[in-house]
Amino acid sequence: MIWGLQRRLLVLLMLPLGLVGLASVFFHYQSAGTAALQQDQQLLHLVPLLADSVVVTRNDGRRLTPSQIDAIDVGSGNAPGLALLLAPPVEEFLKEREGVAAYGILDASGRLLLGEAWLPTVLPFTEDAEFLSVVEGGITYRVVAQRSSSTAGELIVMLADGSDARQNWLETVLLRVLLPNLLLLLLAAAAVTWAVARALRPLIDLKQAVERRSPRDLSPIDADSAPVEVRPLLSSLNRLFELVNAQSEAQRRFVADAAHQLRTPLAGLQAQVEAWAQAARSMGSGDLLSLRVEQVQRLRDATRRTSQLANQLLALSRADAVSADAQPLQQVDLQELCENILALYLDAAAEKHMDLGLESAPAQTRGHAWLLRELLINLVDNAVKYTPEGGRITLRCGQEAGAGGTVSWIEVEDDGPGIPAGEQGRVLQRFYRLPGSQGEGNGLGLAIADEIARAHHTQMQLSAGALGRGLRVRLVFAAPRSTLPPT
Repeated sequence: MIWGLQRRLLVLLMLPLGLVGLASVFFHYQSAGTAALQQDQQLLHLVPLLADSVVVTRNDGRRLTPSQIDAIDVGSGNAPGLALLLAPPVEEFLKEREGVAAYGILDASGRLLLGEAWLPTVLPFTEDAEFLSVVEGGITYRVVAQRSSSTAGELIVMLADGSDARQNWLETVLLRVLLPNLLLLLLAAAAVTWAVARALRPLIDLKQAVERRSPRDLSPIDADSAPVEVRPLLSSLNRLFELVNAQSEAQRRFVADAAHQLRTPLAGLQAQVEAWAQAARSMGSGDLLSLRVEQVQRLRDATRRTSQLANQLLALSRADAVSADAQPLQQVDLQELCENILALYLDAAAEKHMDLGLESAPAQTRGHAWLLRELLINLVDNAVKYTPEGGRITLRCGQEAGAGGTVSWIEVEDDGPGIPAGEQGRVLQRFYRLPGSQGEGNGLGLAIADEIARAHHTQMQLSAGALGRGLRVRLVFAAPRSTLPPT
């Protein structure tokens, strides 16, 4: 999968930020481990001080010396008691961690003498300190226990600290590392997205400018407004456009010149053959003369067909050019167009004793008048050519309300042989003729009409004519919104 440039930049810029966040979590964990180790060392340092803080007192609360303790008669009712005279470091430790620190003084058998009752009973067998973790009230305490000798005898001294950095590491990381880093990442993502979009705006403008271009527009792209990094690419594209434009211009000139050069001799040849055929018909009858007349008529038909082919190729070339280029549209009066085309084919229809009629209503659209004329000429010419003698051809146009608003339409209907439903898609292909088709033709009439229809953003609708006979060709156009005078 190939990512876009904007997404690549976002990923490449956000990836280091994510790695920084992960590194921050790792170093925070390392620092938590170091802090926990220092905490253990601190507890180990304070335990002897806590043991020294235990003092023996009289019933009246006065402190006894070791010699006084030995001289006391236990049975006399003056049994000594225990009290804590905290050393300053221990007292400071407990005050700083009030609520998360505790201590316990046990005798050698594990009986609690002073301190918190929830502390576990730990009986070290040596004078080495032992560490363990205890959960109390939702707090995980780091507890150290050590057997010590004091003025009160052999005691087990315990000191607990609930501020162990390792025990609260997850909560600390979540609140102090992950959430701030996530917020920072989101803010950075928004800032980077805005910055990248702003930086890539010239490229996006360039892309849109290229997309709006017609395929036939090969003029150079302005490189001055593009970023410096893109200018070499634009220079290469402009050189390519120049070469393609030169080649296209040469091809267009060749096609236009060839078409015009072909039309001129064919028109002269057709005029000569027409005159020859007319003279031959006026010379009388006879076998030889009939043979010559037949040959001349065949030659005339061939020149007519060749001339028609040249005209159709030129029309097809023009239709292709309009389809690929964005030329300004004009307002076209379809009713007037149908009337003009009807007048052109009255004589041809009369020769075949056809009923060529017009059913029209005011209708207008926006398009290319000369192309719509060529479209209608091809449709009517096909109808006249393939409808048998005595047939009926109707040319219609009108305007009506459609699903998306008002639409205009034109229609050519005949009662000729028609086109089978399975062939209606293929007859729009260039140079395709129905198998067994009678009469002259090159298979370009419907193809030209279809190309012109697509140039006007519509399509030909082929269906059977009235009573299921013949062919009906219908085209629907968008009606113009303006009231400009028709072309």
